[in-house]
Amino acid sequence: MNFSFYKGKRVFLTGHTGFKGTWLSRILLLAGAEVTGYALEPPTEPSLFAQTGTERQMDSIIADIRDGGNLKEAVLKAKPDIVLHLAAQPIVRTSYRDPAGTYESNVMGTVNVLEAVRACSTVKSFVNVTTDKVYLNREWPWGYRENEELCGFDPYSNSKSCSELVTYSYRNSFFAEEGSPAISTARSGNVIGGGDYAADRIIPDCIRAAEGGKEIILRNPNSTRPYQHVLECLRGYLTLAKAQYEDKSFVGSYNFGPDNESCVTTGELATLFCENWGDGARWKNVSEANAPHEANFLKLDCSKSKSVLGWYPQWGIRDAMEKIVEWEKAVLGGKSAAEVTDGQIKEYFAI
Repeated sequence: MNFSFYKGKRVFLTGHTGFKGTWLSRILLLAGAEVTGYALEPPTEPSLFAQTGTERQMDSIIADIRDGGNLKEAVLKAKPDIVLHLAAQPIVRTSYRDPAGTYESNVMGTVNVLEAVRACSTVKSFVNVTTDKVYLNREWPWGYRENEELCGFDPYSNSKSCSELVTYSYRNSFFAEEGSPAISTARSGNVIGGGDYAADRIIPDCIRAAEGGKEIILRNPNSTRPYQHVLECLRGYLTLAKAQYEDKSFVGSYNFGPDNESCVTTGELATLFCENWGDGARWKNVSEANAPHEANFLKLDCSKSKSVLGWYPQWGIRDAMEKIVEWEKAVLGGKSAAEVTDGQIKEYFAI
């Protein structure tokens, strides 16, 4: 990705207070972009957004994407060149507890963002970030391609499938004319990285247990997922946004996931964490009665992103885990979260 492309670009980012959103905000700020963020308050306490003081470096709007009128007003005021839509209810288990709220955020929230993009004449590139879970999961041992059937099982996954369909309809109905914004969707695997404090995610659970000297509890140690460092997919989103900004023929849907060697079971991931963390870190399997359905096997085929966009994974799963433990131990040791985060970004992008 050409880092200098973003210098001076006006970027409107939904979901900027979340884990991925904060990492993406830091990348854009380091690149010299003018960033406007629109999101709810950080979803966790502590939060990477607060730890890094990112709010002080950008125009941060704390609001709900379900408020379409307020969102449109914010976009029109920001006059962005590029819109990156990350805001969502992102947790599978939460979607079982609050399906209606999940659909409101993930489907109507997408409609509201697209309506705002329609109303704003400055936007040239829009990327809607969904998930690897949009596909109808047939438990195939090979990766899903972008032309596979969309039909997520649980309310979170299904709401993201719906978000994909909404984007497809808007692209064909309202953005097909010459001079209209380029509209795409990006599907990525399970992201991991320093500064994630969410509940019901494997790495935050590992870190909380290790810090407290407790055993890590795994619900599904044999489930295979496309784990990748957060910077991997973020580089994908930025590469796509740039490509279609410059040439609208790049519009479409793109997978951004790890290579096969990084598609590991949850148990293998936890073992890798324990090896890197040290201090006697260990895990155990605890089966859960009446647990909500979760896919057993899922990975992505990223041939399209590689051949069309020239995007390739840089950090394999071992590199990713090394960077996570490095981040966590540095911050626990008193280093600035912003300094450590920015340092890893600079290392990753070689700047």
